[in-house]
Amino acid sequence: MHEYPITKRIIEISEEFAKKNNADDIKQINLVVGDYSGYVASSIELYFDLIAEDSICKNAVLNIERVEPKLKCSDCGKLFKRKPFSFACPYCQGEGRPTEIGQEFYIKSIEV
Repeated sequence: MHEYPITKRIIEISEEFAKKNNADDIKQINLVVGDYSGYVASSIELYFDLIAEDSICKNAVLNIERVEPKLKCSDCGKLFKRKPFSFACPYCQGEGRPTEIGQEFYIKSIEV
């Protein structure tokens, strides 16, 4: 449910960007959403279609690049995707520690 206000803000930012660049239309919005960001990409897509309907983003394509979370091995330093119920590194069996990879949430670019 908290995707509604953030999606509304994405559209506002896009409108501000278009106005600043004297554009009448938004063609594309590229968004990066990490799986651990707290936002659900499919909900953002759903709300985007509803909210953009009455804005200059109505014909815009929303591209969402999802980022899977990764752990970093404390022994070998390699990044890896965690398997369910395990923190073991698939390369050396060391212990994986959480990283910030997968917590991203930002507008990558706006095309007018």
